[in-house]
Amino acid sequence: MVELTPDCQKCAALCCVALAFDKGEMFAFDKAAGVACKHLQGHRCAIHTELESAGLRGCARYQCDGAGQRVVQEVFAGASWQDDPALLRPMLDAFAQMRQVHGLLALLQTASGLPLDAAQRAELAVLTTRLSPHVWTSQSLAAFERSDAPNAVQSFLQSLKTLV
Repeated sequence: MVELTPDCQKCAALCCVALAFDKGEMFAFDKAAGVACKHLQGHRCAIHTELESAGLRGCARYQCDGAGQRVVQEVFAGASWQDDPALLRPMLDAFAQMRQVHGLLALLQTASGLPLDAAQRAELAVLTTRLSPHVWTSQSLAAFERSDAPNAVQSFLQSLKTLV
């Protein structure tokens, strides 16, 4: 089973760059996607322990389901866009794709707790395996995004609505 718990120590602050947010109740200022947050220092948030009081509740509550460290450690073998700026765009693309993979895996893990029949358990296993290759690469993530896998997971989950 894939670990869906974030480990920011193994990431390169991808969420602090990739995600956009608008000033409002959850964020104290606007930030465009693909632009490093003004509080990012190296690979860490300079105000991480004060995010809530600084008006950044959205940051404090965000979690990537482990997609960030998986992109850095697995897809890019520990490399960082901060050491090699040419990696920024490919890492952000991979992060977006891995967030989708991990989001679907989280839904499938939740579905595994339902009273599934044998056929549903078999389909769940097939879909989970499909989203859990031995190693993800930039190419396999891009191929995943173009595949029918996301729709297959969504169709499977919709077929379970009578169980919830």
